[in-house]
Amino acid sequence: MNESLANMFQSKTARVILTVFGVLVCFLLLVNTMHEYRKYTLEGSGTSATNTITVTGESEVFAVPDIATFTYTVTELAKTVPVAQKAATEKANKAVEFLKKSGVAEKDIQTTGYNISPQYDYVSSPCTQYGCAGGKQVFKGYEVSQTVSVKVRKIEDAGTVLAGIGELNVTNLSGLQFTVDKQDDFVAEARKKAIKEAKEKAEVLADDLGVSIVRVVNFSEGGDYPRPYYAKTMMADSAMSVGGSAPEISVGENKISSSVSITYEIR
Repeated sequence: MNESLANMFQSKTARVILTVFGVLVCFLLLVNTMHEYRKYTLEGSGTSATNTITVTGESEVFAVPDIATFTYTVTELAKTVPVAQKAATEKANKAVEFLKKSGVAEKDIQTTGYNISPQYDYVSSPCTQYGCAGGKQVFKGYEVSQTVSVKVRKIEDAGTVLAGIGELNVTNLSGLQFTVDKQDDFVAEARKKAIKEAKEKAEVLADDLGVSIVRVVNFSEGGDYPRPYYAKTMMADSAMSVGGSAPEISVGENKISSSVSITYEIR
């Protein structure tokens, strides 16, 4: 009987010891988890930093434009809308046909505006010795206008295309711009260089101050891109309005710049 009681006591003691050991293990795991969580939150982006330094970086890259864009408008006036539309459509189709023959892809010819509006002339009434009776509006007809945007990917042909379009009696031939097809690549390159400059400044400053950089707590970016860097000659007004010989066009370069500001936590 005594031996049985002793065995029961030892078994119960063992269970208690195992239970206490399990509780201690769970407690240690909990403490470790809280420590890691606290460490993570202190180093995470949601924690306010008390000691910081802010540095800036700037960079510029230059890209030779490889696309020319411009717009033109086809306008026709007639007494009725159908007649005006038919005339405008015929003229617009001739312009599109010319563009395609000049190597411009259909996807690069886009109608950006289509408008129908009545037009009036103001006719003054004859004046007498008793004064002028005023005037009145006289209906002229309906004006149909269609504006088209064109993208010329073979940029060396831009002058020839513009001259040819001008000879087709279109109006408002304007908006010549030079752009870069893969502009985002140049923007990313400029940003990368600006960030690198800012990092180098931060490392030098931290070394001078005798501190260590912990993490980035704020980042902002600005820039001015793209814009012409040097001479981008536009065509003469006469060529823009009535056609003529192909104008000489200097493409130049587009300057793409990036400026960044980075705030680091230090300790």
